[in-house]
Amino acid sequence: MKLPYSYYLNPDAVFLAKDLLGKVLFTELDGEVTAGIIVETEAYFGIQDKASHAYGGRRTDRTEIMYSPGGVSYVYLCYGIHHLFNIVSSVQDEPHAILIRAIEPLVGKEIMELRRNMPATKAAISSGPGSAAKALGIDRSFNKKDLTGDEIWLEDHHIRYAPEEIAATPRVGIAYAQEDAFLPWRFFVKGNKYVSKPNKI
Repeated sequence: MKLPYSYYLNPDAVFLAKDLLGKVLFTELDGEVTAGIIVETEAYFGIQDKASHAYGGRRTDRTEIMYSPGGVSYVYLCYGIHHLFNIVSSVQDEPHAILIRAIEPLVGKEIMELRRNMPATKAAISSGPGSAAKALGIDRSFNKKDLTGDEIWLEDHHIRYAPEEIAATPRVGIAYAQEDAFLPWRFFVKGNKYVSKPNKI
C-alpha cells in the first residue's frame, strides 16, 4: 500500500521522521525494483532550523523544491560524492524535509550488491545516507520526483517499533547549526545493524 499524498502534508517533520521508521522505500530503475526498510532518519524543520538548507527562508535553485507541498523528493550531492535522499514534507512554502540515513535491504538485494560491490549482509551496504541512496540507485535524476509515482515511492508494510525501540539523538555533521546542532532530531532503530555510526545512545 503506497503512502498517500496526505501522509506527507503533516506539518510536524519531527513526528514524521520518527513515524517513517519501518516504512519501506522502493525504487524502480530500468525495470529493476529495489526496496529497504527505513531504520534511520533526520528531521529538518524549515526556515527556523539552522541546520536546514532553507534556514531563514533561503531560496535557491537547489532548495526551491523544499517549498513544494510534501510528497516529493529532494536529492542533493554532498561533498561532491554522495547523493542524499530527502522527503519533502508539510504544506506549500513550509520547507520541511526528512533525510533518509539508513535502510535495511528488503527487495532486490542482489541488485544492491552489484551497486555497492559488497554482500547485502554487510551493514555498510546501506548504512549512512550516501550508501542508502546508492544501494537504491538514487542519484540526482531522482530529484523532484513524485513519491506516489512509479520510480520512487514508500509503502506501509505494518512494521512498527515501540517507543523504547527508537533512539532520539542529535543529528550528524551539523556543527555549523549552533544550538540547533543539539536538537534530538535523529531517529534510529536500536540494535539494527544497518544504522550508521554513532549507533549507540
